[in-house]
Amino acid sequence: QVQLEESGGGSVQAGGALRLSCTASGIIYGNKCLAWFRRSPGKQREAVAIIHTGDNSAHYSDSVKGRFTVSQDSSITTVFLEMTGLKFEDSGIYYCAVDMRPYSSGRLCRPGLTRTSLFDHYGPGTQVTVSS
Repeated sequence: QVQLEESGGGSVQAGGALRLSCTASGIIYGNKCLAWFRRSPGKQREAVAIIHTGDNSAHYSDSVKGRFTVSQDSSITTVFLEMTGLKFEDSGIYYCAVDMRPYSSGRLCRPGLTRTSLFDHYGPGTQVTVSS
């Protein structure tokens, strides 16, 4: 059974940093695309970063590129989202999600940035609040 759980959210001033963690079980062996999403007030859910659990390649939305870094631990049970240079508009609930289909290459995860329906398992989320 797939289980995802996020942690590490909190409140921070603009310009600050946070590190989110997503602990996964039941899944991620094999080449999967795991994404970080966020839902900000008044906005639709947005994929901000994706990592391929097989080759570690990553993709980012334009809104976070250069500021956020997605990575995983060697056991491939925890995925991290390192967020720096935080802005007020980064506030929201952050979720990790997985596409359970296997992908032979990390480049095949990139469409997930816009095709969010590919991801069918989500964690409960963690709140990030950035004060300006």
